[in-house]
Amino acid sequence: IMPAVNQQETHVFRQNRELRALYKENGIYLESWAPFGEGKAKMFTNPILTGIASQYNRTVAQIILRFLIQSDIIVIPKSAHKERMVENIQVFDFSLSEDTMRKIEAMDKNERLFGWY
Repeated sequence: IMPAVNQQETHVFRQNRELRALYKENGIYLESWAPFGEGKAKMFTNPILTGIASQYNRTVAQIILRFLIQSDIIVIPKSAHKERMVENIQVFDFSLSEDTMRKIEAMDKNERLFGWY
């Protein structure tokens, strides 16, 4: 049975382009596991992301989520903090420009941040 959704480590530093293309051909959706990379690789202080967040008057987390959503990736960010939950849902009232999307796409290193799986 072909899966409908598959969860893989996916974030701005590991965008899984080839996998997404394969999934699209087969009608499978990609769900981002660790969309924020658990803050590894200084994701929340990355100068490209902080610059984009400032430009859009958003948080880095919101920019990351919006990028993944616009890339047709399912995201379900985890948080135990009410403020962050509210922040994470406030990503549907704006969109990133094509230029901004390309800047974030260029950040892809196609490397895992988690080596234990």
